[in-house]
Amino acid sequence: MPVSCPIRLVCSLVLVLGPLGLVPSADAPVTPAALQPFLKAHCFECHDADTAKGNLDLTSASFDLSDRQTQARWVKVHDRLASGEMPPAKKTERPEPTAAKAFLAALAKPLIAADDQREASEGRATLRRLNRLEYENAVRDLLGVSWLQIKAMLPEDGEAHRFIKSGEALDISHVQMAQYLAAADYALRAALGTQVKPPTRTTVRHYARAQPTLTKKFFYNEFNRSPERATFPVLDFAAQPEIRAGKQPVTVGAADPVLREREAVAVAAGAYEPIEPKFNEFKAPHAGRYTLRLNAYSIWVGPGKDPVDKKDPTKGVKWWKPDLDTVAKGRRPEPVTISSELPGRQLRWLASVDVGVEPTVHEFTVDLLKGETIRVDAARLFRSRPPGSWRNPLAQEDGQPAVAYRWLEVDGPHAPATAGRALIVGDLALKQQDKDDLAIVPRDAASDARRLLSTFITRAYRRAPTSGEIDRFTGVVTRALSDGNTFTDALLAGYAGVLCSPGFISVEELPGTLDDHALATRLALFLWNTVPDAELRTLAEQKKLNDPAVLRAQTERLLSDDRAQDFTDSFVDYWLDLRKMDATSPDAELYVDYYLDDLLSESAANETRLFVAELVRANLPARTTVASDFTFLNERLAQHYGLPAVDGVALRKVMLPKDSVRGGLMTQASVLKVTANGTTTSPVLRGAWIMERLLGMPPPPPPPSIPAVEPDTRGAKTIREQLAKHREVESCNACHAKIDPAGFALEQFDILGGQRDQYRAIDHDAKDKPTSPPGFGKNGQPFTFHLAQPIDHSGDLWDGRKFSDVRELKQLLLSDERLIARNVLRQLLAYSTGAAERFGDRARVEAILDRSAKSQYGVRTLIHELVQSTLFRHK
Repeated sequence: MPVSCPIRLVCSLVLVLGPLGLVPSADAPVTPAALQPFLKAHCFECHDADTAKGNLDLTSASFDLSDRQTQARWVKVHDRLASGEMPPAKKTERPEPTAAKAFLAALAKPLIAADDQREASEGRATLRRLNRLEYENAVRDLLGVSWLQIKAMLPEDGEAHRFIKSGEALDISHVQMAQYLAAADYALRAALGTQVKPPTRTTVRHYARAQPTLTKKFFYNEFNRSPERATFPVLDFAAQPEIRAGKQPVTVGAADPVLREREAVAVAAGAYEPIEPKFNEFKAPHAGRYTLRLNAYSIWVGPGKDPVDKKDPTKGVKWWKPDLDTVAKGRRPEPVTISSELPGRQLRWLASVDVGVEPTVHEFTVDLLKGETIRVDAARLFRSRPPGSWRNPLAQEDGQPAVAYRWLEVDGPHAPATAGRALIVGDLALKQQDKDDLAIVPRDAASDARRLLSTFITRAYRRAPTSGEIDRFTGVVTRALSDGNTFTDALLAGYAGVLCSPGFISVEELPGTLDDHALATRLALFLWNTVPDAELRTLAEQKKLNDPAVLRAQTERLLSDDRAQDFTDSFVDYWLDLRKMDATSPDAELYVDYYLDDLLSESAANETRLFVAELVRANLPARTTVASDFTFLNERLAQHYGLPAVDGVALRKVMLPKDSVRGGLMTQASVLKVTANGTTTSPVLRGAWIMERLLGMPPPPPPPSIPAVEPDTRGAKTIREQLAKHREVESCNACHAKIDPAGFALEQFDILGGQRDQYRAIDHDAKDKPTSPPGFGKNGQPFTFHLAQPIDHSGDLWDGRKFSDVRELKQLLLSDERLIARNVLRQLLAYSTGAAERFGDRARVEAILDRSAKSQYGVRTLIHELVQSTLFRHK
């Protein structure tokens, strides 16, 4: 591609996407005279030039509300007075209610006027580009390649107002544009393909005994003589020691096809180094959609027979070691996770299934990238970690569970989508240059390029392109041809330029009421994280989308589509921080029972995703975010929560016992994990999370000069005791009195949401080692922690109301359902428009809540009413 092309495109983007700001006046306005008497009587004592508590001097503060920081300062003054927080309660002279009300009204009027003026001239939202997820989805939809993975090729998106939807954080640079161009070129070439004829769909059965990664572990070597770290051959439910001894071939192969179907490779451990079972003789020959069929079953492996002490037979045998030559039918189904894998252990989850006690075929359809292989993981089984004294926590005196794999059948690739190739090539012919290289054959290069680009731009943009835009990208192709590039490379350079141009990558909105095309784009990006589909585009072209009835019907259509899962997943990733689930790992000593338990972490994250999706699907009240009588569970999660047993790995909606501490978001394992650090929990972090994420009452940032409280992992002092000392500092107590109480209630739960009555501790330096509870972790290592101080999960809320545990806390919070609903609405507003609620938006937010009250603030109703409002329909 010519060098001039990306530079020109970047310049265009910078001009279009550059920051919009207000230039402050040289003579900043002073505080209106109408406000001065109240300020002098009630505020100047603490907030004058000499005292300036909180670094705020109201005697000389600017009142230039066109400056966002100045306006934010006065909004803070308004809200502190309205909440009764200021003036402080200890002051002898409190303002009369009528005087306070009059002051608030006088202050609110110019604040609202400033927001109204800014909205009229600029709009509420800052002009922005598509984020990585939206860009990937938009390119997939345009080119018809559902399997395309380009998000990881692009730089991380900036966050503003908690989401990656705001132009305030979605910046653009030359470096970023180079990455977007590379991603666009990759996507276009993937859609074009490498063969004139589509790849032939085939069905191939890959037998486990033909996979080196599965069979090479049959035999011990100088590096491994541990049966837990070996695979072993079985025939139905019988061991085959002769094969392990090298006396028989690994497989009968094609010579005995009937017997071959019964051969399997078994493993008594989960997938973890050095055992990483995969069907590595299969590598997807082409990117696309495939149907996979896995034949597997569970078995029971006998106990080990080696003596614990060869010199003292009375000490028994190592029954926890598997005897790979003693096998029987399994005693229960086993969950198996199927992932795709690229070199470098790049894993991508595909499916989870329960393999039964009889050989069963499990079928699922997935998208694979070229070169991906398939990895299987018996997810419940243990993962041995050094030192070598490990013991399988699932082992019993008569044996332990294992999983046997017979074969993986691959059917595909399915007929490839041709829409992307047709859009790229049009009516031109294709020529096979060599094995993996296609050439587009032009009839007249210049006219063909212009015609094809015109069609491509029309499809790519969410509006009709101008002739100047067509000229610009036709010029890219012309210059590339003049530089000696082939027609194919030149045309793809033009297409790549389109996919990195403002018309595709930016969200084009003008101040005022959004036109139908802009409204279609905003709706699609909100509920599908992609650009409008054909139906939305048609309605936009017909100028029907601004009709309230049509808009409501389209909102309902998008919410009812499977693609709405992209909305709920992305929404909770940032609202609830679910994207940080893997940011920390359970400590290998303190929480050895959670360490390496991927199934638990994955189940926890999926519980929350399904829970929020259910709020939307069933139009459940917003209060359900705080407390509910149901959640989504599978066997592992029900076990973790101490709830009645649930069968299988699939999560399903389960009603909770009446006295359960679960229900709502705050007691879900995912939330409790992202608000901990893998080693300790913090009432401050968890309390702030509840205040901000569930109640919409974000605490101020901590003072920079005050160090954070570090929990004592030796167990000498509880975090409550440490915080009590911390709160003796007056400047700390003001905030911690609000933050900590809700966090104390969540001390009832450990770093992954397990319920507890005592803290765990480890003191390696103690002379008299405390007794550890019996047990072994998923990594096979014994528990070395001890139970320390008891947990007090009671507290007093900021308004004096008391609770004894998290159940009572939830009931106290439910007393203000509108507060909870307001928070959900504010999160939806910031996510859908890229702009957080401003002071001038508050009346419209309250109007939406009024209209939603009849549905008990149903979440689906809140979405509908938001979309109908001018907050959504205006820029």
